Amino acid sequence: MARLEPALWWEARRAQNSKAATYTCPLCGYRLHATTEHILIAPEGDASRRRHAHSECVLAARKQGRLPLREDWLATQPRPPSLLSRLLRRSGRVSG
Repeated sequence: MARLEPALWWEARRAQNSKAATYTCPLCGYRLHATTEHILIAPEGDASRRRHAHSECVLAARKQGRLPLREDWLATQPRPPSLLSRLLRRSGRVSG
């Protein structure tokens, strides 16, 4: 089985090309023809490191938790204080 490079999150979008090219899926290691519908994945949204992957492989990796999308990663990040909280703290009404 192929391996993905480490990344906190991935960007994914559908792709299909009429170009006669063949890629290697980074998730399974098998060949992928550009003319078939597939998915482009980019680590942390970096298009220069994008890879072409089988749709089925991407779905399986998502179910296994190996391919978190940006919104998945953001949901795990601490939220900054709200505007109201910051204003109250600045006015001295809330300690913190």
